[in-house]
Amino acid sequence: MAGSDHNAGSRHVAPLVFDELRWVVQIRRSLQEDGGDDDDNGIPVSVFNVPGQLQVHKPEAYVPQFIAVGPYHHWRPELYEMERYKLAAARRAQRHLCAGVKLEQLVDQFARLERKVRAYYHRYLDFSGETLAWMMVVDGAFLLEFLQIYAAAEAADDGKPALRRISSRMAHLVDFAGRKSAHNLILRDMLMLENQIPLFLLRKILEPQCSSAEEAAELLGRMVTGLMKELCPFKMMDSFPAIDAAKHAHLLEMLYYLLVPKPDGDSAAEQAEAANGHDEGYDIEEQQTDGGEQKPSAGCEYVKQLFAAVWGIVSNLKSGPLQYVTKPISFAVKAPWKMLTAVPGLSTMKHPVESFFMSGGDGSSSARDPTSSTAPGQLSRPPLIEEIMIPSVSELVNAGVQFVPMNGDISTVSFDATTVTFHLPVVTLDSNTEVILRNLAAYEASAASGPLVLTRYTELMNGIIDTDEDVALLRRRGVVLNRMKSDGEVAKLWNSMSRSVRLTRVAFMDKAVEEVNRYYNGRWRVKAKRFMRKYVFSSWQLLTFLAAIIMLLLTTLQAFCSVYTCSRWFGAVSVTPAP
Repeated sequence: MAGSDHNAGSRHVAPLVFDELRWVVQIRRSLQEDGGDDDDNGIPVSVFNVPGQLQVHKPEAYVPQFIAVGPYHHWRPELYEMERYKLAAARRAQRHLCAGVKLEQLVDQFARLERKVRAYYHRYLDFSGETLAWMMVVDGAFLLEFLQIYAAAEAADDGKPALRRISSRMAHLVDFAGRKSAHNLILRDMLMLENQIPLFLLRKILEPQCSSAEEAAELLGRMVTGLMKELCPFKMMDSFPAIDAAKHAHLLEMLYYLLVPKPDGDSAAEQAEAANGHDEGYDIEEQQTDGGEQKPSAGCEYVKQLFAAVWGIVSNLKSGPLQYVTKPISFAVKAPWKMLTAVPGLSTMKHPVESFFMSGGDGSSSARDPTSSTAPGQLSRPPLIEEIMIPSVSELVNAGVQFVPMNGDISTVSFDATTVTFHLPVVTLDSNTEVILRNLAAYEASAASGPLVLTRYTELMNGIIDTDEDVALLRRRGVVLNRMKSDGEVAKLWNSMSRSVRLTRVAFMDKAVEEVNRYYNGRWRVKAKRFMRKYVFSSWQLLTFLAAIIMLLLTTLQAFCSVYTCSRWFGAVSVTPAP
């Protein structure tokens, strides 16, 4: 097992031999260059290594299996089969360049942008600038040829003849990619975090093929827009937003900010500050709880929980026909206590005893239960476990919750307690969805400074989906559009994506979870079920106590009947046979 993990991880290291001399030459040349025109100034790193916590569970979802795009996996021998298709695409691109323009000129231009290109990558690229430039030209030519399939579809929809002429060069690739299984493999590998190249290089390759830079930018925009429409899991948006390729570093980043729009500066700063502050406060509070006051004994704690559970059920039966039963019970319980606390010597015990039995035993108003939603500061606390504590879809449906599909992105997640409706965006799931979502979560974990919104959404879906029955319920209500083999495959997809690099909270999503839990936990049927499961079926002490009470009553009844004639009290029951 260890050997297989080592081999899987070694495929990310390229090349295998580190050239120290070339590294020294590159460092010396970089320090000797004039720093007045820093091309990499202000360029954030956008192509990261996949975090090990995510990669260890399903490495094939982050490592390209068919084609390498960019420098991270370029030297893997098992991907060399696609090199001839890349070179063929580069030759076709060279034929369509403007008169007098050669690919060598593009290579020279990319070599001059070496520092800017390297600034996008988190990993050190141990090869020369010329090698990097040729790699970007060849890979970029193939990527553009593949993307023009989607530009053709966009042009056909909008009736742009010039764009249709440019895209007609890709007829052979449409036939190749549209009918072969390699099409999905290429799409899957194109959206992997470690398989990205900067979009500005694609625009520079397009410019010699178009009449102007504006036409090249427009064509690239249509390419990526068509690709995003194909790969976006939330396809049912009311209006697909306009995409500006110049504002994004690569394709995966573009898809991420399409699903999770960038917040403004103030809200982003507040979220980051809240995330940092809540973690520290939680640690202090946990230390005080563990090392502070002495906890009550197990017996007192059990009696306290039993009394609180019974009282919680009885107190919610104050309306309807049952009020004629609950009101006498409430009076019988409260009256002796009120009379005792009226005594001057016992009045001082009223507050501590009520605080112990009516609350959590420590003066708090609610127990520290992850499923409880009554604590006012719950949203400000960091999560305790990876999976969101929320009932499954089938449990919520049985409790009266209605699931309503929304045409939008993740921000449409909400719960309306008035109409008891849970609003979720319509998500389309196919064979590429898992790889795309995993790499989006990996990019978010590496690049996002605030809360992990997409990761929290996957945790929410993992929380409400446990079995294929849950998927079927969401599919019938239009929340899930399943293009996979079965509902069981969808349930397996969501249940395998719960792992995250860190725990986080998202205000609007956790508010919806809190309101759903509050509604569900407030249902009388849910409370009765939990009471029976916790205090009856799983408690041999209570069953023993009830059995002793029954035996005592039967013994008393037997003694009574031995002294008195029971028929005088209960009446003789005789059956006269029919004549």
